[in-house]
Amino acid sequence: MNQAMLAGMHEATRLTRAGQLNEATAMIQRTLRGEAAADPVAQPEEHWAKAPIEGSFRVVNDGGAEPSAKTERTERRPVYPFDTRDSLLQGFELPSLRPQRRRHAPTDLIPDGGRFIDGSYGNQAGTRSYKLYIPSSYRGQALPLVLMLHGCTQDPDDFAAGTRMNHLAEAQDCLVLYPAQSPGANLQKCWNWFRNGDQQRDGGEPSLLAGMTREVITRYGLDQRRVYVAGLSSGGAMAAILGATHPDLYAAVGIHSGLAAGAAGDLPSAFAAMRQGGAGFGPADYRVPTIVFHGDSDTTVHPRNGELVIAQATAGATTGGKPRVSKHRGQVPGGHAYTRAVYVDPDGGVFMEHWLIHGAGHAWAGGSDSGSYTDPKGPDATCEMLRFFSQQVLAAAC
Repeated sequence: MNQAMLAGMHEATRLTRAGQLNEATAMIQRTLRGEAAADPVAQPEEHWAKAPIEGSFRVVNDGGAEPSAKTERTERRPVYPFDTRDSLLQGFELPSLRPQRRRHAPTDLIPDGGRFIDGSYGNQAGTRSYKLYIPSSYRGQALPLVLMLHGCTQDPDDFAAGTRMNHLAEAQDCLVLYPAQSPGANLQKCWNWFRNGDQQRDGGEPSLLAGMTREVITRYGLDQRRVYVAGLSSGGAMAAILGATHPDLYAAVGIHSGLAAGAAGDLPSAFAAMRQGGAGFGPADYRVPTIVFHGDSDTTVHPRNGELVIAQATAGATTGGKPRVSKHRGQVPGGHAYTRAVYVDPDGGVFMEHWLIHGAGHAWAGGSDSGSYTDPKGPDATCEMLRFFSQQVLAAAC
């Protein structure tokens, strides 16, 4: 990337942080056309710019050939408003979803008798390591499986500590699979929810995560009808994508502070979706029961994104009739108030829940402070997700 392009990308970053999304997009387009960036004029940062954000998205391919001279000439005059090829993204900072610094190293990860083991899985899209929690009750029986997708800068140990999922899995007899994003795929270890290539069933990160899930199901003889996926922030956005790409594998989805499947396809649309909301794929592409948690004071991923996840999932899952919706207000003693919306299908089954947590920011509700990115003031998202998952069974095994 030459100095002119680097300057243009930095200016686009500044404009985005200031909330000037249209100007940022225009700057990106001018930069990619080879037009010089104007000297930036210092402006005060707005409220959104002060939010904790998850580092910088830096997209890096697992491999690939060097571009030819012909390809390079084509890239200097892109057909589309924004080209997401890696050579154009190096060093460009995308506001993301950074957790607060962890107070101390994760502890108490493994309940008595349980096992927390390492593994890895690879296919044509690359390789990812993972950790797998196996409860003490496992003796080869067909137990459920929960896939847990961490947020940016996190890792399986951190996410397990913050959500306390291993402890609840021990009590409720299920296995928990924690994939680890590779810094080679994203320097801040964010799942690449904003890339078109990572929103496809048979390619990119969805194929890796689904393949890893299937391998664990087969190896341990788990119940193929009770497989679930949940995630936080960028992990929540990727969980939504898996619900869209693999409805035959995951019986339900849990999305905490995330975005709808397909909410963005490149960096400018990712900027806009995080700050204003992104509608995502059409309703025919999403038919999986879903539970959503989002803080109404989240200044990193706008709370409207939670509403858009529900709108997407509701439209896709209720083609046979309009759902019945009931709302309930609650209060965690000494913690947050919340509004819980429950969606019931024409057959009387609960297929959607939306928890709007009043006064909460961008953090896992009810989590432990032994992990990053948590809000112990509740409600308990881990417990409620497992309750919701227990009510959902896949109609036919994959």
